[in-house]
Amino acid sequence: MSISDIAFLEDLEAIINDRLLHPSAESYTASLAQAGTKRIAQKLGEEGVELALAAACGDKDEVVDEAADLVFHLLVLLADQDMSLKDVCKRLQARHSGKV
Repeated sequence: MSISDIAFLEDLEAIINDRLLHPSAESYTASLAQAGTKRIAQKLGEEGVELALAAACGDKDEVVDEAADLVFHLLVLLADQDMSLKDVCKRLQARHSGKV
């Protein structure tokens, strides 16, 4: 992963947060958020299952597509919970260092 990949994820988080703060009828992100946390969580779960099935079938293109969907829906769920990837990274770093 490169610096530009990380920057893109940060940009995507900012776009998601903006769409949650300023919803429009055309925004999938806003409509998903308006459906509520339960629906966001359901979509995240669906994408996780679809990713697992794609991997089990050995379809690398589908794995990339489903992984992208999973990451997107994870970012929406985190934003819905007033959290971000930074929170996740901090926890992973703490686990890696043995502090958790």
